[in-house]
Amino acid sequence: MLDFALAPEDRVHFRPHQYLVREAELPQAVFRIEEGWACRFRLMNDGRRQITGLFLPGELCEPQWAAGQRAAQPVVALTNVRASRIDIMARNERSPEQRRYLWKALTAAVEWQADWLVTLGRKNALERIAHLLCDIYDRMSRCGLTYGQQCAMPLTQMDLADLTGLTPVHVNRTLQGMRSDGLIELQSRWLRIPDLPALRRAACLMTN
Repeated sequence: MLDFALAPEDRVHFRPHQYLVREAELPQAVFRIEEGWACRFRLMNDGRRQITGLFLPGELCEPQWAAGQRAAQPVVALTNVRASRIDIMARNERSPEQRRYLWKALTAAVEWQADWLVTLGRKNALERIAHLLCDIYDRMSRCGLTYGQQCAMPLTQMDLADLTGLTPVHVNRTLQGMRSDGLIELQSRWLRIPDLPALRRAACLMTN
């Protein structure tokens, strides 16, 4: 992880359901999530929500804000969040390493969005949820936040439904089937994957 040498006053905290930024606001900083989970979402006129981005510990939240762009969609904390602020106004003072870090984060975000579009457009409920859980586990693993075959998983069934474009009832039924098949264990906001290659196969992902 690149060290931006942030001062203590550049550390911020958000409570669950608190906005990191609202739609159309001009963000003053890019946030690097240190602890907790946040999401980007879009609300439809009838109140339905689609989560369009998930931000986990160790990741940059909306790196494109570094270019001075307004927030196209709101970002809200799903849990208690501790984050570091990377001041947008200081963008002309960034080192080459910092610029590469921001561009790498932006590239990863674009690739994730393209991959998830395929999942939403072509995969069934089991494949979508399996793909999402594999993605969460892999991202947590890259940040050193997996423990054996386990990682934190604070998302509610409503959050999972809003990520995968399914109803909560369909999510519940699919999770029950995955538990029965031994693909996953979910307990006390923790995810355990007994057989990661099997879950990846269920998600129609390439296995090593």
